[in-house]
Amino acid sequence: MMTLPKIMICGSPRWAHDEVHALFDGIAQVIVDDAPTRAEFFSRFQPGGSYDGTVGIYRRNVSAARIGIFDRELVEGLPPSVKWIAHNGAGYDSVDVHACKEKGIRVSNTPGAVDEATATTALYLILSTLRHFSNAERSLYAGTWKTPISSGNTHDLTTRTLGILGLGGIGLHLAQLVHAFPMRVLYHNRRHRTDVPEWCEYVESLEELCARSDVLSVHVPLHEETRGLVGEREMRAMKRGSVLVNTARGGVVDEEAMIRALEDGHLASVGLDVYPDEPRVNPRLLAFPQNALLPHTGTRTRDTERKMEVRAMTNLRDFLMTGSGKDIVPELR
Repeated sequence: MMTLPKIMICGSPRWAHDEVHALFDGIAQVIVDDAPTRAEFFSRFQPGGSYDGTVGIYRRNVSAARIGIFDRELVEGLPPSVKWIAHNGAGYDSVDVHACKEKGIRVSNTPGAVDEATATTALYLILSTLRHFSNAERSLYAGTWKTPISSGNTHDLTTRTLGILGLGGIGLHLAQLVHAFPMRVLYHNRRHRTDVPEWCEYVESLEELCARSDVLSVHVPLHEETRGLVGEREMRAMKRGSVLVNTARGGVVDEEAMIRALEDGHLASVGLDVYPDEPRVNPRLLAFPQNALLPHTGTRTRDTERKMEVRAMTNLRDFLMTGSGKDIVPELR
């Protein structure tokens, strides 16, 4: 009797429970990781342990509460049998891909599945920062009606210029949304894209993008090259009174430089869904009522979460069926 390969669900899916059975029935033995600590997680990979022989892992961020992120220590502690980690998320900074590469482990993520939810979150933050909607809502709850909202500090989107840093799937979806107002759309990538609408104007440098934008929206992944990418120089290149929006990762933006720019009025406001030290939020950001701040809820919809779960598990299934799979992160291609 043929022994089926063993895969691990590390962080149970929230919505796609039926798909676990549909995708892996007859092709894999599915085990669910419930190790309460990292030490116990490692011990179960020992010969004869319940995790022994695992070849692939579906990983959801919720597992970090028990065993921590997939940092170098965790990756190096995995047995040689593990060849694929299907990360459930577009951002994959919680997985040490360089350590995975050294061990011959492929890592996939879920690009595309998060485009709509993250882009609409960015659109909300743009609307809220330009119109001060978040502050207005707080005034209603506080019983002060429109006080202290002033029309002199608020702006329409029409005729404003949006600069998109990273015109991938999320950035392009946002570009299409704001084009309806219309806003002028500029973007900066590592390279010029020829497969986007002609009204998406490529800008050669990040500094030029900052200088020409009324709103800068950040959509690049966090890794060694992008940490602190939007720093003091870039923010000071932005127009006085402009807006910074970040739905990517908090570490892409230099938080101290951003707060200084808010304090001296160079930035009118910021719209943030991500922070460098989540779930901690720098209390100095709360001192600016014009800011729009969310607790990393960009992909927090039932529809998007289910798409992410199915896509991550499908990547793992493809690996089992073909020895390869889609959505391999760029560092491992």
